[in-house]
Amino acid sequence: MFPERLKSLRLEAGLTQKQIAEKLEIKQQSYAQWESGRTKPRSATLNKFADFFGVTTDYLLGKTNIKKEIPEGEELEKELDRAIDNSVGFEGKPVSDYDREVIKEVLRNYFKNQKNN
Repeated sequence: MFPERLKSLRLEAGLTQKQIAEKLEIKQQSYAQWESGRTKPRSATLNKFADFFGVTTDYLLGKTNIKKEIPEGEELEKELDRAIDNSVGFEGKPVSDYDREVIKEVLRNYFKNQKNN
C-alpha cells in the first residue's frame, strides 16, 4: 500500500521522483526503491513524506483512507468556515447564516463519527 500511496501523492503534486528527492534531500535511487516497493523507508523518512505531502503516516502506510488528522475545536471551525466559503452556495448566492450553521453541524457530526470509527 505504501508504494502506491507514495506514487499517487507525488503524481498529485505534479512532481518527478528526482524533484521529490531534491526537495527532501534524499537520494533519488532510494526514493525510486521506496516507490517501487523494493525497500521501505525508516520512520524518520516516513515522517518527512507525511509532512511534505500534508498527510498522516497512517495514511501513507494504508492504515486509514483519511489523509489528514481531523481537526478539533477552533481549528475545525476555521476549516468548516473556509470550506463553506469556498464551495457552498445556492443559485450562485452565498448560503444564509442559518444554513451555514446547519451545514457546519452536519459536518461536525460527520467528523465526530469518522474519529470514532
